Amino acid sequence: MTWWVKWFQKDEAEKTIFSPDGRTKCQFILKNSQVFYDVTRDNKPIVKRSRLDITISGEEPLHNRLKLIRSRSSRHQEMIEMLWGEDRYINNTYTEGVFYLAEASKAHRIYTIRFRVFDNAVAFRYEIPPQPKFSQVVIKDELTEFNIDLNASVWQIPAYQPDRYEYNYERCTVYDLKNSVHTPLTIKTPNGFYLSIHEAALYDYGSMTIKLNHDQILSSDITPLSDGSKAHVNLPFQTPWRLVMIANSAIELTTNRTMYCLNDPPSEDFSWVETLKFIGIWWAMYVGEWTWAPGERHGATTAHAKEYIDAAVRLGIKGLLIEGWNEGWEGDWLENGINNKFTVATKDFDLPEVARYAAAKNIEIVGHHETVGFIDNYENQLEDAYNYYAANNVHYIKTGYAGSMITINGRREYHHSQLGVKHYQKTVELAAKKKICLDIHEPIKGTGIERTWPNLLSREGARGQEYEGGALQPSHACLLPYTRLLSGGMDYTNGIFDIKNSVKRISTTLARQAAYFVTIYSGMAMAADRPFIYEERFPKVFNFIREVPTNFERSVPLAGEIGEYYIVARKDRYTPNWYIGGVTNGTGRRVHVNLDFLDEGSYYATIYTDSEDAHFRDNPFGINILEKHVGRSDSLDIYMAPGGGFAVSLKKI
Repeated sequence: MTWWVKWFQKDEAEKTIFSPDGRTKCQFILKNSQVFYDVTRDNKPIVKRSRLDITISGEEPLHNRLKLIRSRSSRHQEMIEMLWGEDRYINNTYTEGVFYLAEASKAHRIYTIRFRVFDNAVAFRYEIPPQPKFSQVVIKDELTEFNIDLNASVWQIPAYQPDRYEYNYERCTVYDLKNSVHTPLTIKTPNGFYLSIHEAALYDYGSMTIKLNHDQILSSDITPLSDGSKAHVNLPFQTPWRLVMIANSAIELTTNRTMYCLNDPPSEDFSWVETLKFIGIWWAMYVGEWTWAPGERHGATTAHAKEYIDAAVRLGIKGLLIEGWNEGWEGDWLENGINNKFTVATKDFDLPEVARYAAAKNIEIVGHHETVGFIDNYENQLEDAYNYYAANNVHYIKTGYAGSMITINGRREYHHSQLGVKHYQKTVELAAKKKICLDIHEPIKGTGIERTWPNLLSREGARGQEYEGGALQPSHACLLPYTRLLSGGMDYTNGIFDIKNSVKRISTTLARQAAYFVTIYSGMAMAADRPFIYEERFPKVFNFIREVPTNFERSVPLAGEIGEYYIVARKDRYTPNWYIGGVTNGTGRRVHVNLDFLDEGSYYATIYTDSEDAHFRDNPFGINILEKHVGRSDSLDIYMAPGGGFAVSLKKI
């Protein structure tokens, strides 16, 4: 239904778009040939008056005698179904306002700004149709402002750094931001709202970072190309959606799925996609038992692969990741990555034989491509490399882009530039053609394209457990649900049970490692430790990892605060069973968990909790396992030790 359509030519205009519940309000403003917007919720300011503008190389600014020539509004309501994820159904209900702008000058350039106002979010994008005088443009800059109270708190990681997104989150005020920071950018305002500034449907454009501009207003800072421009685009063109998520509490913010609503549904059949839990020839190399490079301690041998396949069968795990199987790992592999060969195995590894053995045991092989950011080398082999895996029935690939920059078309570029974004998308689309699923490390951030391309099952995109051994604090996993995980699932490489290993000392308790399989969602979830650790030392705790699903019907965040703790319940998509996970920071705490989210009936609960004397430094293995019957009228009183957590399985009787 169209709510209003107006034709006119106005030098000044104001139009208000209300959310379906009438509480969120976005105002479009044209004044002095400049476009602005503002956002309120319950008549309280969210985003104060903020500028919207784009500049094009070689052209005068767009705000040159700008007029509003037409506008229209409509209401949209649907329930979208996700093929996999944290929630099967997402409510996609919004009011849309579209504003068509044109210049009265000789250039006669035209463009559109499209708004969508949800109950819990506001999104907008720029749309540039073919112009009277040109069909290609170079975006010089995008001047999108988010005028947030300078006294608001933000949790941020820096942009344009060598380790991409892999930094510890730090809290400061908006006023104290000195340099560009990545999105999602989580904010707590003085008037009590929790916000996240992000983007959706990022395809052919540089990633948006955020900085304070000269007017002390948060503003977009699009990751540039090596020539200094933001993007080279053919018309018609539309930017990614700029998104402001809105909540009344930190825990409510974690339920926001608007990012997926701003992406298109799949245009082809992805019924072949399945989520996966897997072990890997990986952590043994991090703790120094094996190596990626060939030699006496080479990890990726045919013999080791078969041993791990047999272990996966015993453990009840469906997949096996094999890293270091191909030529190119010799010497300093970060410097020599240009020599990587993605269809040539080392002499001690026989991929066809390993694939045959895995198929006979009903185990999926997760292949591996570490590009080290040498995109030219990778793209030259890409089709052959994917065909090689497809021919050997390898349906999953973990890709990697270690290195501070990527090399593409002979130039050094940011991973998150337009060229980087286009490369990542190229791999996703080629993988889809070969019916291969991806888990991308050192990725471009998630912007909800998993709705359109469900074969993209997971990404890294933050510090994971490879940073254990000193670089991670217990608060890190209590920050991720409110920051990084707002952009989608993450491969955190969970389940490290060898906590006191002298090479990689883990800053968690044992119960917390089980909890990660619930609190940190991933469509490809890795049980990262060596099989003998699970089988010989902690088989009872591993039962939870074996049972917990990788695809959920519904998720219900129960309690939490940013950087302090997080508790969530998730229902399996294929059974009536539920799973709960909780983590805390370096402070121990007791929590009261109501089970009123359960369906009627009785459940058999297995509860994995920290013991009273557990501590991530002093007694990480202190764990209690309790079994009992519960129902929706019951509750659980649970202790989480410093650096600890808990996990619960609830099986319907």
